[in-house]
Amino acid sequence: MTRPLAFGPLAVLWFGLLGLFITTFAGATWAALGLTNLKTSPAIPWSVPVMAVILWVMWQYLGGHGPPQRTSDIRRRLLRANPISGRVFAWSMIAGIVSIAALAGYWSLLYQVVKMPGTILPDYSAYPLYTVVLGIVMGSLVSPFAEESGFRGYFQVVLESRYSAPLAIGVSSAVFAVAHIPIHPWPTAIVFFLVGVVFGVTAYLTQSILPGIAMHIVGDATFFVFVWPHDNEHRLIWQGGPDLAFWVAIAQASVFTALAVAAFYRLSRLTSDERRPIPATA
Repeated sequence: MTRPLAFGPLAVLWFGLLGLFITTFAGATWAALGLTNLKTSPAIPWSVPVMAVILWVMWQYLGGHGPPQRTSDIRRRLLRANPISGRVFAWSMIAGIVSIAALAGYWSLLYQVVKMPGTILPDYSAYPLYTVVLGIVMGSLVSPFAEESGFRGYFQVVLESRYSAPLAIGVSSAVFAVAHIPIHPWPTAIVFFLVGVVFGVTAYLTQSILPGIAMHIVGDATFFVFVWPHDNEHRLIWQGGPDLAFWVAIAQASVFTALAVAAFYRLSRLTSDERRPIPATA
């Protein structure tokens, strides 16, 4: 016999903190390994395979492997790494890609209306190209796997068991946004909240974090290469009025937001017959 998952208020708080811990642990571990690697032996990117093993172990444990056996099933359900059909995955990616384009527009607009420092990016110019490439590849995997597991998996699944889907997505997105304030200017929390909504809606509609991980990787790569390096190039509209870049950003945000809404509507229709309450063993 099965029954829906149910958690009390203290459990919701606990899993919120757990989501933060998973994200912080993975990010801090990779930062420590990467910096140590670059300082001691930059020609040998040993930090990449070490972090790959750590990510794999974390993923396996969160997905139900390892002791204690009595929590195996609940861990697997909370991770929500469920397989989905090719059509659902394809529409998830379409919705995700147009959302990322819209979010890039919002990010550009924000830097043109609020004065704030640009995103701090590491200087890789002194290191071998293959070390840099492998480091960027691993960096683009750490956040997606950790954040989707902690926020759209464990935390949001618990929230969905107790509250409505919109509230669950809103709360998980708000905590996700707050988690980024220590490493990004605080006004950008608005954009990170919207990022959380995009990934949270995808996880709810598909009942899987797998498409969100893929979307997250694409998003990180897009912002790292095309958006964040240009933060300091934006001109405030209060200093000379709006220029062409401002209107381009408005058009980009508006058009791709409309496309994202349409894509998510299509995804919702496609998955409506597949969505069921999340069961747990009684």
